[in-house]
Amino acid sequence: MPKPKVLRTPDSQFENLPDYDFTPNYVEIDKLRIHYVDEGSEDAPPVLLMHGEPSWSYLYRKMIPPIVSAGYRVVAPDFIGFGRSDKYARTKDYSYQMHVDSMLAFVRNINLEDITLFCQDWGGLIGLRVLGAAPERFSRVVAANTSLPAARGLKGRIGYPMFKLKVRRTGTVTAEDLWKHTTFLRWVAHSKTADVMDIGAILQAATITTLSPEVVNAYEAPFPEEHYKAGARIFPYLVPSQLVQNQRVWDSVLSKWEKPFLTAFSDKDPITRGEDQYFLKKIPGTKEQEHVTIKDAGHFLQEDKSEELAHVILNFINRT
Repeated sequence: MPKPKVLRTPDSQFENLPDYDFTPNYVEIDKLRIHYVDEGSEDAPPVLLMHGEPSWSYLYRKMIPPIVSAGYRVVAPDFIGFGRSDKYARTKDYSYQMHVDSMLAFVRNINLEDITLFCQDWGGLIGLRVLGAAPERFSRVVAANTSLPAARGLKGRIGYPMFKLKVRRTGTVTAEDLWKHTTFLRWVAHSKTADVMDIGAILQAATITTLSPEVVNAYEAPFPEEHYKAGARIFPYLVPSQLVQNQRVWDSVLSKWEKPFLTAFSDKDPITRGEDQYFLKKIPGTKEQEHVTIKDAGHFLQEDKSEELAHVILNFINRT
């Protein structure tokens, strides 16, 4: 089999981004370069910030300084296919398992322990799987606008094939059609089939705050051409691809997780609404925690309420 083609976004794309002057750091995992922000003392307890789709570590630019100022080390990686990390040129070279494996290897490579995990969107789908594989490295979790979809038995085996059939039947969904009537299925169909995936428009549509042109450009910076977006295009399609594997993590780790686990979902995110209740019901570590609802924030609550979220994390660490 031919080796997957790997793309690397030119460094010039990341020059003069507003509020993002962090020194880039890199590790190589399976011959792919993974970028991460690493601020604060290496000896300080680490706070691991995991982004979602189609964002990158730029999403955390306003949360990093106050957490570092409070005495913590902040690590914010870019998933393969996103940010300053390397990108496969073909959608078929991406998989849910690949992302889990690469992030688990990343955590082990830089030897993170006593981790406070903050995860949003795909940051939860990947981050909670990494936690499931190495629970001894994690001390607490903050889950925000995320989930870990799972199923066992027949539903677990046929869930993804049925989902793919529904996507095919949905057909092509243009950006104009998507914004008129947004559902998760239509979002998947759009990301997979649209001729142009407008990264900036997606971030703006899922954010209450009006983003400046400079910030929109920063979110588009990792993708100088359309073929750089293969990872972003396929991510939504992969959401239910590992229902059985996720169920194993629920059964073996999360349903028994007694370390502190906090939910911090926003009030204006239709995508993950109600998923916090599933965490509260299933995870013992959520008991007696001061769970919060972030008001007037959309799906990308890091953009809408960055300062508030940073304080939520710090208060949670201090209490636990």
